[in-house]
This record gives sequence, structure tokens and C-alpha cells, in this order.
Amino acid sequence: MSASWVPEGELPGFGIDHLPFGVFGPARHIGVAIEDHILDLTEGASDGLIDDPGGELGATELNPLMAAGPIRWASLRERVTEILVDESHRDRVTLVKRQGAQLHLPWRVADYVDFYSSLEHATNLGRMFRPDGEPLLPNWRHLPVAYHGRSGTVVVSGTEIRRPKGQTRPGQPGETPPFGPSRRLDIEAEVGFVVGVGSEIGTSVSPDAFSEHVFGVCLVNDWSARDIQAWEYVPLGPFLGKSFATSVAGWITPLAALPGARTTPPPQHPPPLDYLRDDEPWGLDLALEVRLNGTLISSPPFGEIYWTPGQQLAQMTINGASLSTGDLYASGTVSGNEPHQRGSLIELTWNGETSLTLENGEERTFLEDGDEVVISATAPSNSGDRIALGEVRGVIVP
Repeated sequence: MSASWVPEGELPGFGIDHLPFGVFGPARHIGVAIEDHILDLTEGASDGLIDDPGGELGATELNPLMAAGPIRWASLRERVTEILVDESHRDRVTLVKRQGAQLHLPWRVADYVDFYSSLEHATNLGRMFRPDGEPLLPNWRHLPVAYHGRSGTVVVSGTEIRRPKGQTRPGQPGETPPFGPSRRLDIEAEVGFVVGVGSEIGTSVSPDAFSEHVFGVCLVNDWSARDIQAWEYVPLGPFLGKSFATSVAGWITPLAALPGARTTPPPQHPPPLDYLRDDEPWGLDLALEVRLNGTLISSPPFGEIYWTPGQQLAQMTINGASLSTGDLYASGTVSGNEPHQRGSLIELTWNGETSLTLENGEERTFLEDGDEVVISATAPSNSGDRIALGEVRGVIVP
């Protein structure tokens, strides 16, 4: 791939082979990140540098562009690349410094589904809560397990996370349950997929149609109040322990930037049913990192995820449920085989039995007020280098 005329950035991973989309500035313009800058696509369309026949680039969110489909996504990426490698366009473009730029939630979230697709994560939690039984419930290897989240509490990276309140399990049967702020506030390092093209209700989407519907990928932190969740989740599953906040990155990496990261997912035993058969799976070699107050506490490997994003998409729609532009679905906590690869505090501390020691000497089992969590990730690029997905960060406030 030809080099861009934009100077190389101080932080790697946002070169010409990446070009993630975001919404920035007080005016909420659409842009792509290039090195340490943002190329203003809204201005480019306004002055005729970029064709915008459908007016998608004049919107204040990515939904119209996402709904336009893969042919439009490909042509726009091609044109942006041309502009950034041809120095004759230098004086016609609007570039804004990325550092300090105001980033907004890039798209209007229509619906949110969170999966439970990491074998290692599910096994860890099963061993924790069912020590005398099988770690995995009987359905786990037959379908991607998931729950519906709350789209209205999906927030962009940098948004403060207010500690949730709720009921927790009483000490003895028959006692009134305690009520108050969660004391077991946790993280979940995840990868999210943003739907561009919807589907009709009553139809289903096959795993191999993944790239026809999904616009791009972003990092996700699905914050979890473990004590609230433990009391409420029987028999219907997560509710208030999850719905108070889900953080997503301010940049969406397009699928076109990720062919170099595609990898073969782990073998599945038993073989999945036909509707989940993934002939060209989008296993992705994403290397995640989780930092708590600056200390690296985990390095989860997304390439080891058991259920692929295409299979998750198929499971979401096999009953005839429709996809909508702006739907977000996330992988669930990403964990690996090694202790340092666990993507949640409940695993890293084994439900609070041990503590993490941070670089400043402080110890943690779960999150305290003032703590900052940052999730980042890199992936092999199409050119053989590495791209850096937009980070997702959040600070806990009382």
C-alpha cells in the first residue's frame, strides 16, 4: 500500500491501512483517523472533494453511512485512500489533531446483545460457581449464549461510570436484602460488532453473510456489578447488574482493515448445527490489553474466542428476529488459557479470593471509586504492520 503524505504519528496503528471512522468536534462531523489527525469527511463532501450522493457524510452520526452498505463503504474507503496518498490534495483537505479532539458516540445504538463466547471465561466462571459440577452448562457448546442489554446506556470512551446501586444477596435466607452501591464492580474486556445493513423480520442471516451486514469492530467494556447480578440473575439472567453502563471506543475499525487479522478459530466439538456452520469464519487475531490505573493487568487473546462473530450474528436472527442499522453485539468477556489472559476482575482475583497488586503498591479485588480502566488492542494489518483499535476507557465515580 502506498504511503500517506500525512506525517507518521507518535503512536503507531493509525496509518493508511486502518482508517477507522468516528464523529468528532462540537459540530459532530464524520471523520477518519489518520496518524495523529482526523480527516474531516463532512467538510470533504461539502466542498466536493468526496462524492456523497446519498448525503451520508452530512449526518451527525454514522448510521446513514452504515445503512448504505458494503459497496458504498468500499468506494468511500478507496476515495479516502486516494486523497491521503496523493499529495496534490494536501491543500484541499481539513485535518484536525486527534489529541484533544472531542469524540462522540459514533453511531445511534439501535439494540444491544452481549454474548458469552469465550470457552475459557465460561469455564472459569463455571468452576467458580459450580465447583462440584461440570463447568459448562449443557447448552454452551451447542449455541452462542447471550442476553439483551440496554442500548440507552451504551456510552463513548471517556464517559465517567457512576457506581450503580441495587439489592444484593442477604446474608441469611429470609433476611431483607441489603440495598446500596455495588461493592463488587467489575470490568469485561470485549470486542463489539456494529451492524450496518439490517434484515427483514422473519428471516435469518447465515454466518457467511457477516461482512454483508457488519460495518465494523470496536472495543467494549461491559461494566458489571457482580453482587447485584448474583442476587437478581435467577431465573431470567442479567439485568441491573449490567444495564447501568457499557463503554465503547470512539473509533470503529472497518472490516476492510482486518483481512490481515483473520485467523482460524478453535475447533468446535461437537460440530455445530447447520445454521451455525461458518465456512469462512471471521476469527480475528486481536491482542487485547487491560490496564487498571496504568498497570497492565491482563492480555486477553481474541483469536481464541470459541464462537465466531458470524455465528453470533446467525444465532441472533435464527428465530426470525431482524437486524437494524446500529445494532451492537459484543463477544462477551475475552479470556485465554493463562491467568494473565483473563478479561475480568472476577477471574483475575478468583471472585475476590486473591488481590491484584498495582504498580503504585495498591491492591484491588474489584473496582474502587476513582479507578480508571483502559482497554486497548492491536491486530495484524493488511500490509503486515499492526493497527491499533480505538481504546475504551472509563473512570469510576461515586
